Amino acid sequence: MRPIDLAREHGLSAQAIRNYDDAGILPPTERSEAGYRIYTPVHAQALRAFLALRGGHGHQQAMEIMRATNQGDTESAYRLIDAAHVALLAERGTRTEVAMALGSLSTTTPTPVHGRPLTVGELARRLGVHPATLRTWETAGIVRPERDRATGYRRYEPDCVRDAEIARQLRRGGYLLRQVAQFIESLREAGGADALRAFLDSWQDRLTVRSRNLLAGAAQLDTYLTLLDQTQQGRTAR
Repeated sequence: MRPIDLAREHGLSAQAIRNYDDAGILPPTERSEAGYRIYTPVHAQALRAFLALRGGHGHQQAMEIMRATNQGDTESAYRLIDAAHVALLAERGTRTEVAMALGSLSTTTPTPVHGRPLTVGELARRLGVHPATLRTWETAGIVRPERDRATGYRRYEPDCVRDAEIARQLRRGGYLLRQVAQFIESLREAGGADALRAFLDSWQDRLTVRSRNLLAGAAQLDTYLTLLDQTQQGRTAR
């Protein structure tokens, strides 16, 4: 098989195949008397495995998995695959925590703050908490007060007050500081509760797609490993 024969199946260029070969993504190739690379069905399956792995692991990690496999270091390849599943499970857990926190919030909209920013004492009285609690929340990244340039005192703007009121509600619901901080950060990035709901839906879709891609990559890699074993057994038999 020629580079173009491998490339045609995936809509790639022959140069891309040569690049993948040079990068160690494909197993070692033999050369014809004229110096051309000779590819086999094993190389074709290696390419399928790499492209499938790339969908779930990304280019760099898929390349590292294939390099390890082609070097006979399947233990390292398995570790990389396992690490991807662990990371995905952790991300899935984070998404679940954020969704649960959003669902636990009451439908009552916090009373808007008008006029000047609140001091730490004023906000503490508004929430019914100790000022030290607000400083703990600040350390955890839940609230981000500004500082008065003249006095150095904390100033809690309306968005900061909103975050503090949400934090109080979640803390009363039993959420840990880490969970509250994660939720508040997600809320900030999304741009509000409604936007966060849409973001959570798209986040779930991305997790589902990545899970399927990881499965597809594992299936193609398993087929490749089987071909490698069969090829090795054939050589041993001869």
